Amino acid sequence: MTERNYDPEFAELIPALPTVTDFSSIESIRAMREARASLFDSDTPDREDIEKEDRQVPGHEGDPDVPVRIYRPTGAAETPRPCILEIHGGGFMTGSIEMMDGWCQSVAAQLDVAIVSVEYRLAPEDPYPAGLEDCYAALCWTVKNADALDIDAARVAVAGQSAGGGLAAATALLARDRGGPALCFQLLEIPELDDRLDTPSMRAFQDTPLWNRPNAVWSWRHYLGPDHSGDVSPYAAPARAQDLTGLPPAYVSTMEFDPLRDEGIQYALRLMQAGVSVELHAYPGTFHGSGLLPTASVSKRGAKEVLESLARALGR
Repeated sequence: MTERNYDPEFAELIPALPTVTDFSSIESIRAMREARASLFDSDTPDREDIEKEDRQVPGHEGDPDVPVRIYRPTGAAETPRPCILEIHGGGFMTGSIEMMDGWCQSVAAQLDVAIVSVEYRLAPEDPYPAGLEDCYAALCWTVKNADALDIDAARVAVAGQSAGGGLAAATALLARDRGGPALCFQLLEIPELDDRLDTPSMRAFQDTPLWNRPNAVWSWRHYLGPDHSGDVSPYAAPARAQDLTGLPPAYVSTMEFDPLRDEGIQYALRLMQAGVSVELHAYPGTFHGSGLLPTASVSKRGAKEVLESLARALGR
């Protein structure tokens, strides 16, 4: 692995992390899903102040129903709560709502908000637009059922990490262009946005831990299909969108040694240039997924800033 100036607090973690992963076949991807799923099995009990409910909501225009998990603080609220639509990461190929279960419980409790976490379909079995349509269907269902869920339809945000950040950005674009639910905020953490793979960071980081250019190549190949042409929809790769006006305010985070770094920064800059209010953070000494060490000072700072940005956006 190339020597880089990682934050010293990650020194013991980095050698234990994988670099290039075998995403070459459905079999290897399914094995990876199972391996990663075991990482999120936890003996930690659920919070007593949060209730969870698993539901199936209607898919888009005849698509399969979409599994969602709803998080709500226990007890009645004085007024309808804000809501976050949470979209997990995993390179469009792996991941599940279990990945974000702890985060969802914690944020719902700390901010006194509802969260709807989406179990969207994954590539390569279900390439674009399956996952995006699942996320958009979950958003539409959430807002349509705002009264029954006791949430404030005027304060619904979308949040995502990595590929989930790309899907969150795409969901915001889709909601704008279809005249769908009006989102009040988009939280885009280390977002995967650009299939062209041509930024300086994407070219440079070939062997960074957890995510790097070889992994990104497989991610987009499976998400868009192996025979996709250069004519890629901006709803698949939001970095291709020509018009970013009228989108909700955004928080964008990037990590120094992450191949996705530059596409996140460029998207944030273009949002600003389009008149969208943006908070952009570039964390030094970090890599894609360095938040796996939550005790590191930079990870604590990132988590605190995410929570504060959500609180401001949702009026908490």
